[in-house]
Amino acid sequence: MNRIKIVLFISSIALMACNSTKTTVTEAGWEDMFNGKNLDGWTTKIHHYETGDNFGDTFRAEDGMIQVRYDQYEGDFNDRFGHLYFDKPYSSFHLSMEYRFVGDLHPGAPVFTEMNSGVMYHSQDPRTMLKEQNWPISVEMQFLGGINEGEARPTGNMCSPGTEIEYEGKIYPSHCLRSSSKTYYGDQWVKAELIVRGDSLVTQIINGEVVLEYTKPQIGGGTVVGYDPKVKQDGKLLKEGMIALQSEGQPIDFRNVKIKNLKP
Repeated sequence: MNRIKIVLFISSIALMACNSTKTTVTEAGWEDMFNGKNLDGWTTKIHHYETGDNFGDTFRAEDGMIQVRYDQYEGDFNDRFGHLYFDKPYSSFHLSMEYRFVGDLHPGAPVFTEMNSGVMYHSQDPRTMLKEQNWPISVEMQFLGGINEGEARPTGNMCSPGTEIEYEGKIYPSHCLRSSSKTYYGDQWVKAELIVRGDSLVTQIINGEVVLEYTKPQIGGGTVVGYDPKVKQDGKLLKEGMIALQSEGQPIDFRNVKIKNLKP
């Protein structure tokens, strides 16, 4: 084999290897956020407690799932809203998971939290939260379950603790924005997907159907109390942040929690 043929041969192998790598990333690219065994790589922040204090074993890894439970709580709920944060920030990503509601609302939890949970994104780091801050400054893909038969209660909604979004070209004035999803009852598994493009388009998907889209997540609005004023810079577009699973008094299970980084 002469020198020219050798060079062409090596070049073709390199090109094949490059294309193979790109194909693998394009076709797969998914990373498991939960190892199925423990909560390594996650950090807890619960209202009234310091960051890292998983009071009452609220968040736990059991049976290959992340479970939210309150069986070790004494007394009523006492607004112990909690969040479990993945220890890596993301900007543009595709998040996928399944959830199911189980059991009954813990005594003393607000009525609106029955069959209610969610996942927060573009959240502030829990290490920047004060002990008495109730919710993180973030945007939430809210999960709801049906309570009364025949009464619509869609899931995959948007809620905005300490934030705002644009919907149909203008700032949406309310705290939560309903999706177009149907109502899911009982303890059935529901697949939720969230596609976020930095500070631009956000797409929310339930069981394979797009149920809500909006743009320009940014700091603003109310609902959050007890925060450090230096963190809440109203009007600042949210380009990236932490991802967190929610605890609001309703037991819930999460499984198949995975993410695909869409940012080059």
